[in-house]
Amino acid sequence: MTYCVGLLLTGGIVLLSDTRTNAGLDNIATYRKMFHFEEPGERVISILTAGSLSVTQTTIARLREAVEAPDADSESSIMLAPTMLKVAEIVGNTLASVRQDIEGKMQAAKITASASLIVAGQRAGGAMRMFLIYPEGNFIEATDDTPYLQIGEHKYGKPILDRVVTPDTSLAEAQKAVLLSMDSTLRSNLSVGMPLDLAVIERDACRVTQRRRIEAGDPQFKRMSEAWSVALRESYRQIEI
Repeated sequence: MTYCVGLLLTGGIVLLSDTRTNAGLDNIATYRKMFHFEEPGERVISILTAGSLSVTQTTIARLREAVEAPDADSESSIMLAPTMLKVAEIVGNTLASVRQDIEGKMQAAKITASASLIVAGQRAGGAMRMFLIYPEGNFIEATDDTPYLQIGEHKYGKPILDRVVTPDTSLAEAQKAVLLSMDSTLRSNLSVGMPLDLAVIERDACRVTQRRRIEAGDPQFKRMSEAWSVALRESYRQIEI
């Protein structure tokens, strides 16, 4: 399993993913689940992945192949698409096609293969946008009412986002929110694990302005996790019934 979260804020976009992939307790591996396509100053597109590794890896590979193709155009390449909505359509169609291809090959074994994606970014002159792409290729978009999207094992990290994140949350506070959301998930689900990948895209920068790989034992993340545990315990004790 996995956990990925994206925040669409007034000041920019904040993205976080774990890297654990497992096919049983004795078969655990680390794979990147955050991918960036960028032409600094012109456009930036980031994709977070959750689900079957064969589906997500093939989808990203096909998207890269389409970008690099000699006959790439606005209908096939996310780096030439005129809008982020068109980017979401291209990604959704690619994901649906890959899923159908792989499920067709696995049909005899009665095995299903599914995946979902978060696509976020901005092109020069356009608005920042963020979409959740479903396995069938359809999608929904983040809004001011719900300025965040999650995929994977999302239930443990949702409460803090519901309580503290608004469109006007600063990028610094947003990073703290997604990291504490991830910390709650790490504590409650062994199928989500470190290292973590964190990225920030500032509004109108059209590039990834901050990247961070957080390894197990990272002192800053450890201090934040411990402080959050202490704060929760103290608040719990202070509540009267």
